[in-house]
Amino acid sequence: MKKTLTLFFIMAVLTAILFSSPEFSITKAFLDKIGREYGTFAARRAYALVQMMNEVRDEGEMAKLNGVNDFFNQTPYASDKETWGISDYWATRYEFIGKDKADCEDYVIAKYFTLKELGVPTSKLFMTYAKSLKYKTAHMVLTYYATPRSEPLVLDNYNYKILPASQRDDLIPIYSFSGDELFNAKQAQIGKMVPAAAKQTRPWDELIITR
Repeated sequence: MKKTLTLFFIMAVLTAILFSSPEFSITKAFLDKIGREYGTFAARRAYALVQMMNEVRDEGEMAKLNGVNDFFNQTPYASDKETWGISDYWATRYEFIGKDKADCEDYVIAKYFTLKELGVPTSKLFMTYAKSLKYKTAHMVLTYYATPRSEPLVLDNYNYKILPASQRDDLIPIYSFSGDELFNAKQAQIGKMVPAAAKQTRPWDELIITR
């Protein structure tokens, strides 16, 4: 009986391992590249991102939202002028990690791609332009719809807590794009663009994380 139970336990563990999703990883060579370009702290942050993704990869969507939102909101806010020397620049997640400074669009891009890699359907994720009443400025947030009829949840770098849109009376939404629509629009040179023409053809997500 004891041998049977032991065998059953081993089979159960093996089954759990076989059917659990593979871990995210980042190569040492790529971490070394980040370190050379941006420094040791950036390499550590990239590794910490992969660790966070592995911690939530088998959790529900709300846990993934919270993990991703908390991770990227640790990065200090800075204007594009301060970080890049120009008035409008949309950084990739690689650049976000490297610079460790971001404005609102950069937070949204980083959160969007990470949630996408974690398996959250992009049909649930929208990039929403809004007016911030508190700061009296244009702002961008990532919004998540559990279902097409759900009230959206707001992932923001101003207010770190994920809240339903009805509880964010400091924001006036103006318009939203799905992630794919927005990036296709920018690649097609519609709307406000990244100034350097060479940057238009770059991959939006340059941080290589594999499973």
